Amino acid sequence: MSITARRTSTEAPAAVSPARAPLSAGGRRPGSAAPASRGARLRRRTLTTAVLLLVLVVTVLLSAQWGQFTTSTGEVLGSLHRAITGSWSEEHRLVDATLWQVRFPRIVLCCIVGACLGIGGALMQGVFGNPLAEPGVIGVTSGAAVGACAAIVFGAGAGLVVPAAAFLGGLVVAALVYSLSRSGQRSLVLTLVLTGIAINAVAGAMISFLIFLADTTSRETIIFWQMGSLNGSTWQAVLLTGMVGGTGILLALTTPHKLDVLSLGESTARHTGVNVERLRLMVIVLVALISAAAVSFAGLIGFIGLVVPHALRLVLGPSHAALLPLSALGGAALLSIADVVARSIIPYADLPIGIFTALVGGPVFFILLRTTLKRQGVL
Repeated sequence: MSITARRTSTEAPAAVSPARAPLSAGGRRPGSAAPASRGARLRRRTLTTAVLLLVLVVTVLLSAQWGQFTTSTGEVLGSLHRAITGSWSEEHRLVDATLWQVRFPRIVLCCIVGACLGIGGALMQGVFGNPLAEPGVIGVTSGAAVGACAAIVFGAGAGLVVPAAAFLGGLVVAALVYSLSRSGQRSLVLTLVLTGIAINAVAGAMISFLIFLADTTSRETIIFWQMGSLNGSTWQAVLLTGMVGGTGILLALTTPHKLDVLSLGESTARHTGVNVERLRLMVIVLVALISAAAVSFAGLIGFIGLVVPHALRLVLGPSHAALLPLSALGGAALLSIADVVARSIIPYADLPIGIFTALVGGPVFFILLRTTLKRQGVL
């Protein structure tokens, strides 16, 4: 006799369809608690969205105001009004030039990069079923670093050459990791991870060799690129990153249901009609595009893809329908906060944002991880 059949009579109604279950003493069917649960999830999602939007708007306003040349909220809003209406004036020329040539491109690029890193981490954690997964697992960041370092060392570091080399390097290494991990027309998660570790080690050795070959100027450029920075952002960088990253994010928002099914196990996903191998390939390609676009202009920025999806999963639950878009929003908000602090923490200096995200993100992620393990009863 099965375990289900031996359940007590008080547990039996839970196995009965709500539509067919008898009415309880209160006149309600046993399944009537489900709408309340959906309502609670909807309230949490709405509240989380509102909080993240508020944080992002406030941070963007602060970022537009703070700097060596301080502006007020009224001046920022006035400059936006003049841009919309076309009513430029010589009186506000310095303010408008500061905002539209320096700060606004940096703010927009920061939001795009943060959104790409946030949703990229959520996708990787979903397809690998591991909260420690991030785009670096498939070699995107190390490949981008190799491409950028090669462009800098061999004297092609002008204009868009370094971002283009970083973008192509990230895609090439991600494709190499995926192709080497395939066995019998399939790629197992464990094989992908181990192959990624091996390729990342080789990429690290290549970066060290390129730094050894570089002259002093190129060596300094490589070091600062690896630290991650949004300094020198341009509207051209915003356009290119937005086109590639935005397209990848939109395509990623079509995968939540399949990722939810995959979280139940590969066997279950296949029985429900999900082509696991095609889904995994699609997600890896999207993550490679999104992450390569992000790091190509901003350099290596860590922990956004780890911390944001992990924290939101604790609040929202495992559903990717809420997790993916809010990871993009949360990534934009968190990186915007990091950018404001990095520009303000040292007077008259622009701290590389990658240093700040690593210093803060590491301890925060450790706390989140311990919280998750305690919930699961591991600790």
